[in-house]
Amino acid sequence: MRSVVIIPARYASSRYPGKPMVPLLGKPMILWVAELSGKAVGAENVYIATDDERIAEVVRASGFKPVMTSTCALTGTDRLAEASEQIEADLFINVQGDEPLVNSDDILKIRNAKLDHMEMVINGYSWLSDDETPSSVNIPKVISNERDELVYMSRVAIPGYKDRDNAPTRYKKQVCIYAFTSEELRTFKNFGRKSALEHSEDIEILRFLELGKRVLMVETQPGSLAVDVPEDVAGVELALKRKYGL
Repeated sequence: MRSVVIIPARYASSRYPGKPMVPLLGKPMILWVAELSGKAVGAENVYIATDDERIAEVVRASGFKPVMTSTCALTGTDRLAEASEQIEADLFINVQGDEPLVNSDDILKIRNAKLDHMEMVINGYSWLSDDETPSSVNIPKVISNERDELVYMSRVAIPGYKDRDNAPTRYKKQVCIYAFTSEELRTFKNFGRKSALEHSEDIEILRFLELGKRVLMVETQPGSLAVDVPEDVAGVELALKRKYGL
């Protein structure tokens, strides 16, 4: 079975326009993500789904394949669904273009989990570090059952508690690596709109719950940091220096 990584990269981000092109230690962020994805599945199996020729030009010059999509895709997963229609593959792995610290081994872990559970969508999670704040709306928190299936995901700190003695001691956060089949992506796209919960939370994986699709949460290594707003850049650059000894 052929597995490919598709990295959705929209230039006109509402919170951070031009985010895929932001330089991290002198290299555009989209290339950091493309290169680590290439380590997992091979550069020939990495595609960047974008609606902007500026992004396409940069990734093309570095040996990666852009796939042009529409400017009106509702979410990154909708953009992935569009791109998947142009690619011959069996499994489609979505790696978010704003997480340059994702571990390539975790991409393979998500892929392998999908191969073992073809009936489920696969998504990654890790535990929040001491440096991360559960109340941050930029971090989707994960609730899963004892079978590691997604129950809900929210930008507020969940699970809640009635008695302070029962407060959670740690929280799970979403790591934006997903694995789908083409049929799952087609069903997601054909829904045609954001679901009510997806719209409120701005978390696209929630649409699969509306569709009655089970989502298996797979633990990944800690340390992933996303660039959501300009203020995140300095911390991500510091983490990149530590990771690669720069």
